[in-house]
Amino acid sequence: MDRGLEYLVSDYQTRTPTKYTADSWKPFAKALTAAADVAGDTSATTSDVADAKTALMTAAADLKAADEGTFQTITNNTFWNDTSGNPIYSQGGGVFKFGDTYYWYGVHYTGAELYRANPTRKYDGNVSFASIPVYSSKDLVNWKFENRVATRSTGVGSGANLGGAGWVGRLGVSYNENTGKYVLAVQMWHTGRGGHGVLLLQGDSPTDTFDYGYFQTQITNSPTTGTGDQTVFTDDDGKDYLIFSNREGRSRGFVAKFRESDSLRIEPAVQIRSGAGREGNAMFKLDGKYYHAASDLHGWNTSVNYVNESTGGNVQGSYSSEYVLAGTEMDYSHVTQTGFFVTVKGTKQNTVIYAGDRWADFAWNGIGYNQWVPITKTGARPQFHSVSQWQFNATTGEWRVGQANNHILNPDIQADRIIVSSVRGWRNLGGSVTNVNGGVNGSRFALQVSNSGGVEQRIESVPAGTYTLSLHARGSAGQVVITGANGSRTLSIPASSGWAKRELTGIALPGGAATVTVRASGSGGVIVDQLSLVKTSADAPSGQRYEAETAPAQCQGTIDSNQAGYSGSGFCNGTAAAGAFAQFTVTSAAAGRATVGVRFANGATDAARPANLIVNGSTVGTVSFESTGAWTTWSTKTATVPLNAGSNTIRLDPTTAAGLPNVDYLDVGAATG
Repeated sequence: MDRGLEYLVSDYQTRTPTKYTADSWKPFAKALTAAADVAGDTSATTSDVADAKTALMTAAADLKAADEGTFQTITNNTFWNDTSGNPIYSQGGGVFKFGDTYYWYGVHYTGAELYRANPTRKYDGNVSFASIPVYSSKDLVNWKFENRVATRSTGVGSGANLGGAGWVGRLGVSYNENTGKYVLAVQMWHTGRGGHGVLLLQGDSPTDTFDYGYFQTQITNSPTTGTGDQTVFTDDDGKDYLIFSNREGRSRGFVAKFRESDSLRIEPAVQIRSGAGREGNAMFKLDGKYYHAASDLHGWNTSVNYVNESTGGNVQGSYSSEYVLAGTEMDYSHVTQTGFFVTVKGTKQNTVIYAGDRWADFAWNGIGYNQWVPITKTGARPQFHSVSQWQFNATTGEWRVGQANNHILNPDIQADRIIVSSVRGWRNLGGSVTNVNGGVNGSRFALQVSNSGGVEQRIESVPAGTYTLSLHARGSAGQVVITGANGSRTLSIPASSGWAKRELTGIALPGGAATVTVRASGSGGVIVDQLSLVKTSADAPSGQRYEAETAPAQCQGTIDSNQAGYSGSGFCNGTAAAGAFAQFTVTSAAAGRATVGVRFANGATDAARPANLIVNGSTVGTVSFESTGAWTTWSTKTATVPLNAGSNTIRLDPTTAAGLPNVDYLDVGAATG
């Protein structure tokens, strides 16, 4: 019996039509009704169920949000939790969009638990497989735990199970339109099943408990059994491919198609690269081109990303020679290996998310396992943006650098995996330079400069504003100099036998390049770690900001100040009732359309709080204020509205008894057109 269609129907029946455009809702509602009919029909065939699933997911994927979404914050260099506050253990997997929902699959290893509890050493011997969890998300930031689709007791054929495998890892999931099954492909080494190969499991829904499908030890045209590293890539036409290298040496890269009839076999592979050994093989597509990316072959360590790009529009066609992905050089891809990619086709732009694996429990190379950064393409080749914090809008596809982003690259001196005399991302200025064992807070490495020497890092572009420079230091005296177009500021470092935090605040920097220089004051060695250059001034609004607590703004409720993080002197805490509005009176220099941003906090976890957006008395759209997780967590919802020249009123009119979220302010950009 197929368990998936009933599950999907139940899930999609929770969608609300006011959140979507009428044009996209109509075909979705039709597909949902048809799927519900099939789910309730005991005589429905397997083909009927598969067709209903496919039609429903296709219509759901085509749903268009009625508003312009919300920017959510992604913070790297930390351990991530799910929406219930539990650790996310997901390595070597992938994110796949089925219908209107993203699903994240990966492997939970026992060592990941140990390293998270005490990230001060390696855990090389703790690579035992625990499970394959799946998480779901609508915004690619907030992830809900759904199920463990495979566990140690999952059967793998011939009476064996995953608990008996010597290795399980590097996986992806595809959907087969012919069978209505979701097929998970994962590496497995199991002596009871003939050694190395690709294990294929299948389930009836994205969050189902998956069952054994097939174990394929040999892919035609690969010189070895099994695979080196692998990921799953789904093309725009829905066809699915395994991206992998050969297991021994990993000097060749392949693209192999899943069998279209059931996805339970990997068809003969097409070789797309050869040369040096590479691991972490993954694929993304941007602007009609395919990009194969991989890392150096040196076991859990970090490196630049090496890219081969297609010369045409065929994923199994010819590819260019290898080149280094721009932006990965200074800190070895934000101290990661290639993991997988997620392409988001937004209403305003397409953005590729690089999901890097930081195998910290096996390599002791920093905090956090999952490091996600944006990739864009403004010229001929893609660009990797190494940011420690950024904000992403999954609806529009837009992203921006986060307020707490550290603009220094390789600040924790974790990119180099061995002792070196030229530290990655830092240019030697003479004297003696090396990384040394024993960083602050139990980290593996720190930077040592001695014999009146120094290093510098040129930051190509920082936004104008006020910054704080901080670091931890020990040893002999030294100094750190921050230089912008407007001159230099110096942070003196006194000698210290133990680690001490040093900080320089109020650094005004104009937009553009800046340079950070670390120098030793004499022959002794100054040792520094955890360097940070963070912008402390708020970004200036592109137009005008209107605070909710300042007249002539109106709040049907109270002006409160009991939740931290608000701007100005307070925020509007609206009455919990439909129609309990917040209204702003704004001035526009010209008539036209303007982008507005509502800063809000919604600590309620049960549901979003929708509202009509009313401009000058006319409803121009709806906005949905999703949960931000806490009343002290603020986010921004953007929309485009028509404005008259001169005075205008913009009202947020809640449509449910829950009322509005807490509203902090309204930013209004300049009207154009």
